[in-house]
Amino acid sequence: MDKDRIKGKIEEIGGKAKRRVGELTGDEKTQAEGLAEEVKGKGHQAVGKVKDAARQAADDLRRRKEQELDIDRDDREEEVA
Repeated sequence: MDKDRIKGKIEEIGGKAKRRVGELTGDEKTQAEGLAEEVKGKGHQAVGKVKDAARQAADDLRRRKEQELDIDRDDREEEVA
């Protein structure tokens, strides 16, 4: 899991708590700050998800390429034999 996803979740939870405190106290500034932190946290999570997906795609591509090389090597060995 990407560190952006973890950081984002922490920011989102903190923002929700801050927003809730603002709602309970009637402090609109605290509510707005909390909402902004929530959105920022969700953004970090989205970035982390994209990074995880890119990393997974690269790993899959590397595995496929390694398999192709193994198959090619096996085919050449059979031709020689």
